[in-house]
Amino acid sequence: MMNGGFTLALLGILAAMLVWIAVVDIKTYTISDRLNVAIALLAPVYWWASGVDLWPDASLRVAMAVIVFLLFAGAFYLNVMGGGDVKLAGALALWFAPYDTVKLLVIMSMAGGLLTLVVLGLHRIRKKTGRPEVPYGVAIAVGGMWLLAQRFLNQFAGLSLGN
Repeated sequence: MMNGGFTLALLGILAAMLVWIAVVDIKTYTISDRLNVAIALLAPVYWWASGVDLWPDASLRVAMAVIVFLLFAGAFYLNVMGGGDVKLAGALALWFAPYDTVKLLVIMSMAGGLLTLVVLGLHRIRKKTGRPEVPYGVAIAVGGMWLLAQRFLNQFAGLSLGN
């Protein structure tokens, strides 16, 4: 197992990639496959650095990522989500334990609902016709950033309590 600094650096890299994905998704409505692959490939490095056991912990993360990918692939099939969003959700799920992945999905859904309302409101204000595009990568990034912020802030909780 590596030191905590390396683990934090990996989390920082993930956070930076999520911010970049959100910004680019707002501008272009696309998510780079290269970033999705990088997120997926960095997950095992993070597991190693943070001491995640291959069995059962890493195996459960992979299983949850496959489940998330398949759920979102269903949304893609129904034409309500883009392919980059599907891949991002699956790749991001690799970083979290199953319980945290469920939290990710809940936060992502709430952020996505709010984002959709904002997009619909702007669509109507601008009196555009047709179906508006929602940059759902933003919602996925918000869910990931929320969990990363919790993980980062929890490190300091013991210090503030005098532990």
